[in-house]
Amino acid sequence: MKYVVVLGDGMADYPLPALGGKTPLQACRKPTIDELAKKSEVGLCRTVPEGMKPGSDVANMSVLGLDPREYYTGRSPLEALSIGIPLKDSDVTLRCNLVTLSDEDDYEDKRMLDYSAGEISTEEAGELIRYLKPCLDDERMTLYAGISYRHCLVVDRGETGNDLTPPHDISDRLIRNYLPKGPAGEKYLELMKRSHALLKDHPVNQKRIAAGKNPANSVWLWGGGTRPKPVGFTDKFGLKGGVISAVDLVKGIGILTGMQIIDVPGCTGNWDTNFRGKALAAADALKSGLDFVYIHMEAPDECGHHGDIERKIYSIEQISEVVVKTLLQEFSGMGEPFTLLICPDHPTPIALRTHVSDPVPYLLYRSDEEKGNGAASYDEVSAGKTGFFLSRGPELIERMLRR
Repeated sequence: MKYVVVLGDGMADYPLPALGGKTPLQACRKPTIDELAKKSEVGLCRTVPEGMKPGSDVANMSVLGLDPREYYTGRSPLEALSIGIPLKDSDVTLRCNLVTLSDEDDYEDKRMLDYSAGEISTEEAGELIRYLKPCLDDERMTLYAGISYRHCLVVDRGETGNDLTPPHDISDRLIRNYLPKGPAGEKYLELMKRSHALLKDHPVNQKRIAAGKNPANSVWLWGGGTRPKPVGFTDKFGLKGGVISAVDLVKGIGILTGMQIIDVPGCTGNWDTNFRGKALAAADALKSGLDFVYIHMEAPDECGHHGDIERKIYSIEQISEVVVKTLLQEFSGMGEPFTLLICPDHPTPIALRTHVSDPVPYLLYRSDEEKGNGAASYDEVSAGKTGFFLSRGPELIERMLRR
């Protein structure tokens, strides 16, 4: 038996007036997934434990069968693992976004215009981070470059317990009420202000402005945490697994669990990613000896954060008619039974442009036991009508593996 998870990050949503009261999952054209729903177990699952924030870190860890209440130590440490940063037990790491703030004179009076600085390219971002490093690094703080707008700050003997707000939670809002607070709050705020003074007139940003793009005119610190303890996916589930993703967070979870990281050319972490390449890479990995592949697609989440209905629908359609359809075609030639789980990690509603912790719709298909539970399609409403509800995210993998 082979196992594949197709994870559409932030794919679930709320009904939208622009879609006639339908969600993007209901409004999009996805015949391949809808046909599977008729012969699958379809239901709802709460992937974010009560009392925890609905981040992709917590939710993806949960879907991968790891209870976040036991294993989660913060978002940034997982990204640091992917970047290859050596961490000590005393280190505190923080996600360091390159963002676009409005141009008011006082930092506190600025607004969060773009949490991703216009999806800045990795090349441009690397130049900015290299410029910032000698100005911001000191005997305790070290800045590391990541991918696109996503970077990392490591603080030696750092302090935990700080109140740090994800920038994608405050799009278009005044930042005054969301600035760092806590034991290291003043230090982090000072670093963010210094970064703005350094970046606002940098040639990279001047070129971006001239081209009509958002400048990366500040860093924004959030997602702090400490080094997590590794947990072996093979030891836990008895399967050799692999992870396909364009984002460091999910790759970091894969590294934490000892899974193979499968890189695919053309993966962007957005709607223009190489959907077919991910599906083919998953099939090749399974043919080459892996038992389990986790295919993570960030595109619906990014579109949700940007309030982009059209591209969110497009991304879901690509997941259905390119990723899932390609997987089914590849499996038909392998001659081996397989189990397929399709779900989001959390909803990212267009209307809110941030994550929520509502239960997500899931679809669990077994090629050797095609048996539906009443769902005529795959979406939030159909999943709710089946009456199937899982109260814990790790139950998805448990049911997938029949444990």
